Amino acid sequence: MLEREHDHGVVAEMLSSGRRSRLDRFSEGLTDWLKSIAIAFALFLFLRTSVIEAFKIPTSSMEGTLLVGDFLLVNKAVYGARLPGLDVTLPSFAEPKRGDVIVFHPPHEPDKNYVKRLVGVPGDTLEMRDKDLYLNGAPVYEPYARHVDGRGDAVHPDMEWQSHHLIASLPPEYYPTRDNWGPIVVPAGRFFVLGDNRDNSEDSRYWGFVTRNQIRGRPWLVYYSHDLASAPSLAMLPRVRWGRLGTVIR
Repeated sequence: MLEREHDHGVVAEMLSSGRRSRLDRFSEGLTDWLKSIAIAFALFLFLRTSVIEAFKIPTSSMEGTLLVGDFLLVNKAVYGARLPGLDVTLPSFAEPKRGDVIVFHPPHEPDKNYVKRLVGVPGDTLEMRDKDLYLNGAPVYEPYARHVDGRGDAVHPDMEWQSHHLIASLPPEYYPTRDNWGPIVVPAGRFFVLGDNRDNSEDSRYWGFVTRNQIRGRPWLVYYSHDLASAPSLAMLPRVRWGRLGTVIR
């Protein structure tokens, strides 16, 4: 009888040991899984804040190049990404140059992201005559620019800021308009941006220059696009613009 009880005890101990072993393996597996999730999430946050981020185009200010409903991948590392939560900027691969399409925080709405084309760098003299852009006195070839408003020029009081950056030879009276302004000089550390849809763009003409640290990145490609106008009701899905998928932004 005692021998049988001993046998039962050994069996019970083996069963208990087996359960502990399975529990330990499960616990180790769960710990490894949670570590993998944490590492993947941290990597995702690093990539999103420092390397690549997705943006959606909500307005028509860049039409011709970018359409309302385009979803973009933006290269944030190219101009030197800032690490989240740290006052550290990674080395840049390039400096912003004329012709680049850039994502930036505008000076009047620093919490928002705008997408425009950079047309003026520090030291440039810019002028617009009857919708044509001039750089350092010479006309700029801009095949990407669109002009859709045939009703004539437009005046906006916000453009009066330009009077502080005019070249010295101009008279003190200055009445800039949407299609005729300047010549103004871009100061050190500042950049001038315009929307490609020139008649329907809120850009540097109205709220001034962009600083270097406000520039966040350069759009790379369109990874998805849909036409919201093709879905007039909530019951309809917007039409996918298949031809725009993978379009490289220039």
